[in-house]
Amino acid sequence: MSIDRIVLLFAGLMVLLGLGLSQVHNPAWLWLSAFVGANLAQASVTGFCPLAFIVKKLGAKPGQAFG
Repeated sequence: MSIDRIVLLFAGLMVLLGLGLSQVHNPAWLWLSAFVGANLAQASVTGFCPLAFIVKKLGAKPGQAFG
């Protein structure tokens, strides 16, 4: 699996986790989804994604977006 797919999968799961926890536990969990969305927007502008850096160090193959 490429770095791009791992980053997108992780981001999607974190958004869903934040939404789910906000419904069953505390609405403040929506901040997790907001943080993930802001990080995705920042990564699209700058090309830097902290998770992509970590996953690359762990040995995942580069994709098209994050090298």
